[in-house]
Amino acid sequence: MDLDVFVNAHRSEWDRLDHLLHRGRRLTGAEADELVDLYQHTATHLSLIQSSAPDALLIARLTQLVARARSTVTGTRRASWRDAAQFLTAGFPAAVYRSRNWWIPTAVLSTLLAALIGWWIGTHPEVQSAIAAPDDLRRMTSPGGEYETYYSSHPAASFAAQVWTNNAQAAAMCLVLGAFLCVPVIWILFLNVLNLGVGIGLMSSAGRLDTFLGLILPHGLLELTAVFVAAGTGLRLGWTVIDPGPYTRRTALAQQGRAAIGMAIGLALILFVSGVIEGFVTPSGLPTWARIAIGIAAELAFLAYVYILGGRAARTGDAGDIAGSERSAELPVAA
Repeated sequence: MDLDVFVNAHRSEWDRLDHLLHRGRRLTGAEADELVDLYQHTATHLSLIQSSAPDALLIARLTQLVARARSTVTGTRRASWRDAAQFLTAGFPAAVYRSRNWWIPTAVLSTLLAALIGWWIGTHPEVQSAIAAPDDLRRMTSPGGEYETYYSSHPAASFAAQVWTNNAQAAAMCLVLGAFLCVPVIWILFLNVLNLGVGIGLMSSAGRLDTFLGLILPHGLLELTAVFVAAGTGLRLGWTVIDPGPYTRRTALAQQGRAAIGMAIGLALILFVSGVIEGFVTPSGLPTWARIAIGIAAELAFLAYVYILGGRAARTGDAGDIAGSERSAELPVAA
């Protein structure tokens, strides 16, 4: 596209739109209709320039012009409780459902890797001795040792808050850092898997794997699922940088990034539930089977939430992004 020719052909429309916007509410009916038409045309022009002949100054001017026009045409919109309800019942579960092809393989591979690390450590005494001295290992794995007392070392409420904060930060880092070609996400995920594998290996070598699983499963099922969802979404975001599909890289990354931000909010709520279980249920005096049953129930409730509400919303076109009327007009640049 010849940018100079394009600008000369459409400059009068942009100037006219700017003039109408400066007039504000003093528009006639015909002028209001003209403003809507010019807004739509200018949004299309902006999309074409972004994809075919990017010019920073021109894009900045048209972006500002389109934003002002959209505000005038659609009016100022305030968030409401209805928006929050829509997000929780449709937007968030739809985003998790749509990204299932990323987080489910992430969960399966991570679980297998943790089990493999646990087996390797548990069956190789030389690896155990490289992790810690024998006295330290006994202090960690013996009855009443550090692995058991960890969950009751602080008051339940403060422990739950601390766990929630740490896990929410880890999930947010996976989502945000995914744009850096997936590498930070893989590293964060590996550290979590390694910690789990070390615990499995050390406790199994002491003949107390059942105790370890009884402590991990009540909160760990939901907690790890949330981490896997965050990691899978971060990996999807990173892959968008590599392969943006039919849209420009900037547009595709913006779409996935907006969904990831919403995902961070939703996962923070899920991790709050997990933190409450870890703070109040895991160290409780309930029988092991009861604590594990609570963890399984929480996990099944989350999966039902994603696959029933999220699947229904996804089939109606909800992607966890903001409404189409609030996004800038974009045109595909590839089939």
